[in-house]
Amino acid sequence: MFTTLKSFLEPLLPQAAPRAAFEHTLQVATAVLLVEVMRSDARIGLSERAAVIVALRDRFGLDADEVEALMVVADQTAREAHDLHTFTSRLNDQLEPEQKARIVEYMWQVAYADGRLDAHEQHVMRKLADLLYIPHGDYIAAKMRAREAMTS
Repeated sequence: MFTTLKSFLEPLLPQAAPRAAFEHTLQVATAVLLVEVMRSDARIGLSERAAVIVALRDRFGLDADEVEALMVVADQTAREAHDLHTFTSRLNDQLEPEQKARIVEYMWQVAYADGRLDAHEQHVMRKLADLLYIPHGDYIAAKMRAREAMTS
């Protein structure tokens, strides 16, 4: 377990080669943000966890075992993180605005997964979108697409 954890976290360390760790770093950073949205709900249910799994599988094309390993790392990392700037800065450095907006849409899907949206979830979403430098219009558009996907 610690070997797996170490292999997932190594790309986040400054000495890691950016080229070799690019995709892995994006996976961990994205997973941590999705888990943070999931954890922002007072009652974490299976629907939110399933939404995180679907988002990671869709975004990165991972198989079930890879997603499960990433979820373990992301959950532990999110619990131990002092702030989320480390993760959002990685995404800001590596992604285009459209890609970051898609991650915000995934986060909204997690927030909406249980059929309700509480004030703390909205606060976390706004905070993360601000850290990702998502313009307000793109933030609202991502929210609308996620809500529409939940009703269809």
